[in-house]
Amino acid sequence: MSNRVCMKKWLLTPMGVKFVSRLEHSTHFSMCVRSKTTSAQYVASRFRDPTFEKHMDNYKNLVKVIYVQDLILANPKNPSVSIDFLSKLSQKLHLNRGAIAFLRKFPHIFHIYYDHSKLKPFCRLTDAALGITRLEAEAINSSLPVVVERLVRILSMSASRMVPLRAVFKVWKELGLPDDFEDSVIYANSGVFQLSDAHEQNTHLLKLVGGVSSNGFRAAVEDWRVVECCKEDCSVDRMEMQFSFRHGYPPGMRLSKNFKAKVKEWQKLPYVGPYEVLGEKKSKAGMMAMEKRAVSIVHEFLSLTVEKMVEVEKISQFRKWFGIDLNIRDLFLDHPGIFYLSTKGKRHTVFLREAYERGRLVEPNPVYDARRRLLDLVVLGRRGLPAVNSKLQDSSSCNEVRREENPKRHDLSPS
Repeated sequence: MSNRVCMKKWLLTPMGVKFVSRLEHSTHFSMCVRSKTTSAQYVASRFRDPTFEKHMDNYKNLVKVIYVQDLILANPKNPSVSIDFLSKLSQKLHLNRGAIAFLRKFPHIFHIYYDHSKLKPFCRLTDAALGITRLEAEAINSSLPVVVERLVRILSMSASRMVPLRAVFKVWKELGLPDDFEDSVIYANSGVFQLSDAHEQNTHLLKLVGGVSSNGFRAAVEDWRVVECCKEDCSVDRMEMQFSFRHGYPPGMRLSKNFKAKVKEWQKLPYVGPYEVLGEKKSKAGMMAMEKRAVSIVHEFLSLTVEKMVEVEKISQFRKWFGIDLNIRDLFLDHPGIFYLSTKGKRHTVFLREAYERGRLVEPNPVYDARRRLLDLVVLGRRGLPAVNSKLQDSSSCNEVRREENPKRHDLSPS
């Protein structure tokens, strides 16, 4: 099969994109590849960044590990979970080969044992995994003042200065909130936050108390502009820099002259920052400002997360409250130099490209460092264990599970 493909290409314009049809090698890419038919084809035709894709290969296993870990820690008196219970949840947790096979893939995190009093096999966390959970909890508790500011900033990006509490619950881990954040953060700071009933049943709105000011906030992209302008070797015009975003592209992504020209044109467009109120948007200039402001809002939102990444479905919960009238997933695809969208693990995850280098955060934080240790154990898999002990442990676990499945086996055997 020929490695040349017929691609439908779209070039970014100030108001959106225009269509160009041409025959080109698949490594050439114009901003952005968009199909008229379905959004799924637009996603599929994006340029893959091997660094982020490799990271997500490991991260999709980490997500499953965290699900199981949370089930184990849900019982503080006896942090363990039965294999029977996990097996019933295998399909929901996407443990394709079953609970036992999944647990055995990560012996540095999970330990399978047989409870003779209950005649059932159970699973608990290893000492190394328990140590990491304590380290993460300590890092989160010590960063509560930072967490309060994160929530204030998110509410300040909403014109009404409020968002649904359920949306915050969706991203509580991404924001580095503690498990009990409703009590330890919201109610503990009643002079900053307030919960009120929404029009929908069983729905609450989190809002800023009237006297809380957000005038002093400066977006992360504005901090970058200041640093860039202060560099002696800065080659960008100072006036042009005031509306620019940092762009970066992976090796192998060849950019056409048309693409570069469109990016440069887009960079010069003035816009309203994420903490400012958007004015009239019916005019052509207003629509352009709205699109660029949407980029600034999601850029700022990602900057506020612990790992500078979030699932698209989760950030979409805030779209209406932030006044974003665009398809937020397409917004990420339209700006591949700022964001990277991955579809690994049956979920769409967006990264802030500038925050990463070689698969790691450029500026890590204590919570990220703790979570990275758990990811390192996931990547380690079965490596690092003595071969003999590993086989004995597997054999022991296997016998225990068989004993649980056939409790009367020895009674039925001939004497």
